[in-house]
Amino acid sequence: MSAASGTVRPRAQVHRGTVVAAAWWFHPGLLGEAEARRRVLSAWSPGATVWALAGGHLLRLATPCKSAVEAAPGLPLVLESGVLTSAPLSPKERERLEPPPGAVVLVHEGVARVYRPWELRQVDPGTWLDVSEWRRVRVKGLGAPPPPMKVALDPLPPPTRATFGPKVPALAPEAERMLARMAGREVPVVREGFFERLRRAFSPKPGETTLTVHREGLLARLRKAFRASPARPSQDAVAVRREGLFSRLRRAFSAATEGAPNGAVTPVRAGFLERLRSAFAPNTSGPPGSGTARPGWFARLFAGMRGRDSSAAQQRSLPTPGTRPAEPEGPSAFEQLKEWMLRNTPLGQLVGQRKSDYLRNLFELFDQGNLDEALRHAIPLGKDLDARAKLALGVPGPREELRIQPHGRSGAAQSFGGGPAVFEALRERYRETFRRLEREGRIDEAAFVLAELLNATEEAVSFLERHGRFQLAAELAEGRNLPPGLVVRQWFLAKDVERAVAIARRSGVFADAVLRLEKTHPSEAQALRMLWAESLADAGDWSRAVDTVWPVSSARHIARGWVERGIQAGGTGSAKLLARLSLEFPDGFGAARDDIQTLLSDETPARAPERLAFATELLRADASDARSALLIPTVRSLMRDEVVEELPSNASLLQQLHALKDPALAALRTDLPTPRASQRSPWSETHDLPHVRVWMDRNHAGAHAVHDAVVLPGRRVLLALGEAGARLVGPDGRTLAAFDVPAFSLVLSAQGNRALALARRGDLWRVSRLDLVERRATRWCDLELDAWAPTYDGERWFTAVRDTVSMVDTLAAEPRSLWRVSEKGGVVPKLAVDAKHLSFLVMHLTREQDFEYLDRWCYELPGGPTLRGRSNLPAPFGTPDVLVLTPDGEAMAGRIAVPSGEEPEAWTYVAPIVTRRFHRPAQRAEERAGEELSLSWRVTRFQKGELHTAVLRTVADHARVTVEFSGTPPQVVRLTEDWCVVHDLLGRVVWLDLHSGEVHRVPVV
Repeated sequence: MSAASGTVRPRAQVHRGTVVAAAWWFHPGLLGEAEARRRVLSAWSPGATVWALAGGHLLRLATPCKSAVEAAPGLPLVLESGVLTSAPLSPKERERLEPPPGAVVLVHEGVARVYRPWELRQVDPGTWLDVSEWRRVRVKGLGAPPPPMKVALDPLPPPTRATFGPKVPALAPEAERMLARMAGREVPVVREGFFERLRRAFSPKPGETTLTVHREGLLARLRKAFRASPARPSQDAVAVRREGLFSRLRRAFSAATEGAPNGAVTPVRAGFLERLRSAFAPNTSGPPGSGTARPGWFARLFAGMRGRDSSAAQQRSLPTPGTRPAEPEGPSAFEQLKEWMLRNTPLGQLVGQRKSDYLRNLFELFDQGNLDEALRHAIPLGKDLDARAKLALGVPGPREELRIQPHGRSGAAQSFGGGPAVFEALRERYRETFRRLEREGRIDEAAFVLAELLNATEEAVSFLERHGRFQLAAELAEGRNLPPGLVVRQWFLAKDVERAVAIARRSGVFADAVLRLEKTHPSEAQALRMLWAESLADAGDWSRAVDTVWPVSSARHIARGWVERGIQAGGTGSAKLLARLSLEFPDGFGAARDDIQTLLSDETPARAPERLAFATELLRADASDARSALLIPTVRSLMRDEVVEELPSNASLLQQLHALKDPALAALRTDLPTPRASQRSPWSETHDLPHVRVWMDRNHAGAHAVHDAVVLPGRRVLLALGEAGARLVGPDGRTLAAFDVPAFSLVLSAQGNRALALARRGDLWRVSRLDLVERRATRWCDLELDAWAPTYDGERWFTAVRDTVSMVDTLAAEPRSLWRVSEKGGVVPKLAVDAKHLSFLVMHLTREQDFEYLDRWCYELPGGPTLRGRSNLPAPFGTPDVLVLTPDGEAMAGRIAVPSGEEPEAWTYVAPIVTRRFHRPAQRAEERAGEELSLSWRVTRFQKGELHTAVLRTVADHARVTVEFSGTPPQVVRLTEDWCVVHDLLGRVVWLDLHSGEVHRVPVV
C-alpha cells in the first residue's frame, strides 16, 4: 500500500449505475470468509485470477463485463488508464494519489488507498476446495476403442529345414547330447513312475516316442564297466543307464563321444571333471526345450558375492528390437581361471587332446566325402572371436539342422579357439565343399556353407540371387542386418514390393536401393524409382520428387503436374521448381514468365531467399536460350538484394554467375565490376546489435484463444484455435483459409505444406490431416498418444505410448507402424526429431510410481533407425516438471515448482551425441518457468506475478530478443532453427525471423 503524503477522501465512495467491471472485491468482514469464497468461486471463469487485497479477495476477470452496481456479487472495480479503481476519481484526486500503471485504488472506510502491482499476492482458489473425499475414476469414450496400430513390417521367422528341401539330412539322435554340451547344459532325463510307465506301455499315443529307462543292478553295472562295447538296446527305445566307476573314470579322461547303435541316445552321468566344468558353466534347469539357462552353483555363488543377479543380467543382455546388439562381455573371473588352468595344469593337455580328436574326425569326414555328416559337425568360422569364445572349454557337437540362421549366433557355445593355421585349414575345406556343392547343383546347402560356416553373408545373398533363390536371399539379408539398401533390393527382386517400399521408407534408402538395382536390373530400378518419386510427392516434397523421376523420360508428364503443385506451395522449393519449369519444358518459359517477373521485380526482403534459390537453379542448368533470357534480370535482382544490410550476402553466387561464359552477360560484365565478397555477418552471428524488446498487454488480445502456432514458407502462419479449428494467416494478417477440424496442437511437415492437427478426445487424440496447398482438411484417425514429435517429414511421424516409440506411416489410410522399439522400462514423455536424428527421454518410476531417474536414447535415422547413444541424466531432487530435448540428444531436466523454504536446484544436463557447440546448462533461477532448445538457439521463460517474459539467446549465451506479455495465461514457445513463435490463450501471437531478426505480430480476429 502506498504511503501517500496525505489522506485522500474521494467525494464518490463507489461506482453507481451500470459500469464495465474489470474486477470484483469481496470483503470477508461483511460477508464472512465462507460466503466471500463462495462468491469468488461462483464468479470465477477460465482466465480469471484471485489476489489478496486489504484483507479481502480481488477477482480480476479475464474479460471485462457490464454489470449493474446494485446487482453486483461484490464491489466492482473499473479499469481507467491502466488502473483499477473502486470509485470514480476526479482528476485532482487522481493527481494526489499518483497510482502507477497496473495499480489498484480501493476506497474503503471513506479513504482511498493505492496498492501497487508488486504489493499484491496471488491466491490459488483451488486450495479452497475440499476434494479429500473425491475418488479418481478413469473415464472411457462411449464409442468403440480404436483398433491397435498395425505393424507394417512383422519380424520374419527363421527359415525352417523344409526351406532347403528334402536333401537336407535329418537330425541324428546322438547329436542331442552334444547340442546340450554346446549350450553348457546336461541332457534332462525324466524318471517316470511305475504306473506312468505301465500306462505308456499299454496305451501309447500316435507318434509318441517310447522312453525306456533301464535301472541296472550292481553286477550288471560292474560287467558293463569292464566290457569293451555296451549292450544294444531295443530298436525303438532310448536306453538310459548309469555308468560304472571305471567307465566314468575312463570317460572323464577320454575325448571319445559315446553313442548307441541304431540312433539311440545314451545320456550318461557326468564324470568328476565334467561336473566341475558344469559348475563353472551355465546349465538348464527349466523344462526340456525351454531354452532357459541357469548358471552353475559356483557361478551363482560368485555372482552373489559380486551383488549381481544372473537372471537379471541375462535379461539385460537380450537384444531389443531396433537397437544395436550389446557389445560382447569380456572374460569373467572364472573364465580367466579357466585360461590359467589351460596353461598351467594338465587340464590344458586334456582339452587340447579333445579338440585335436574332434578336428581330426572332422577332417576325416571331409576327406571321406561324407559331406552330410561333415556339415552337421562343422565349426562356424566367425570373423572376430570375442574373449569368451576364445576361452571356451566345450567342444561343438553336430548342429540340429542344416539351415541358415537369419539372425546369426554368437558365443562360446558355437565355436572354440584355435591357431590361425587351424582356422585357415578349415576355411579352405569349407571353400572346397562350397565349390563341390555348387558343381553338384546343391544350391541351398552351398549357401548354408557360405552363410553359416564361412560367415560370408553378403556373398551368400549374392549367390542365392544368382541362382534365383530371391526369397531366401531377402530373408537372409534382412535377418543378418545387411545394409538396408541391399535388403530393399532383395525384397524387390523377390516380388514383395510392399515390404521393399516399407523398408526403404523406414530407413530412407531409396537412392541406395535404386543404384544397386540399376547395375543389373534396370527395369526393376526404374519401377522402384517411380515408387520413390510417388512417395516423395505424397509427402509434399515435390522438388525432390521431380529430381527423382526426371531420369525416367516417359514420366515427364507426371513431373509436370508435381512442378505446378510445388509452385503453388510457395517458399524456396517453389522458386526452384519455377526455374525448372521455365528451362526443362518446351512451353514452360511462357507458362512461368509472369511468376518469374513477379519474383524478380519484388524488392521486399521477405522473398530474397526465393530469389537466391531461383538463381542457384539457373547456375546449375545447362546453357539455353531460356537461361540466357533469365540471367540478366536475375543478376540485377541479386545485386539489389546485396545492398540490403538486413539480408545475408549473396556475393559468392554473384561471382559464379558473373563468370559464366554466356553472351547475355558480356555487356553486364563490361558495365559492372566483379562483385566482392561481403564481410557482414548474418543477424544470428552479429552480437553487437541492439537488444530487441517486444511488449504486449491485454489491449493486444485477439478474438480467439491460440493453442499452437507455426510459421510456414512465405511468412504465413498457421494457428490452432481449439474447437474453432485451424486458420491460415497471410503476412499481412488476412485470413487465407480456415480448416473446420479441432486443433489444439500442430505437427508441421519439414516442407511446410502439410500439417497434422491434434485434439484430445478422452483417452485418445483425434488426428486430422491439413493440406496447406489445396487448403483442405480431412479427419484421419483416433490414436492413443502420450508424447509425439512436433515435426515430421511428411510421411514418417514418431509417437510414444507408455514405453513404446513408433514410427507412424502418415500416408497410409489407417495408421500403421513402420518401426517400433518398446519395453524401455519406463514412460516416454518427450521426443525430438529432425532429418538425421531421433531422441527421446524415458522416465523410470519405482513400484510406488515415484520418480526414479531419466534415460536418454538417441538414434540415427539414415539407414536405420540405429541406436547411437544412451545415457542417464543425473537425477534431480524430485520429479522434474520441465523436460528439454534436441534431436541430437542434448537434454535438460529440472523443477519449476519448488516447495516454499527450499532453494531452486540446478537443472540436470546431458550433452548431444554429435560434436558441436552445445548450450550452457541451466542455472538456478527462482522465477524461471521453462526452457526451449534448438541447435543454435535457446529460449528461457520467466514469470513474476502477471508478467510473462521469454528471452531468446544464442548458443553462445548472448541475449538477442525479449518478449513480454502481461496477463494471466502463460506464454507458449515454439522454437526452430528458422523461427520462434510466442503466443498465449489471450490470442496474442508474436514470431521472430531468426535469419533477419524481424519481429512480426499476428492479429487474431
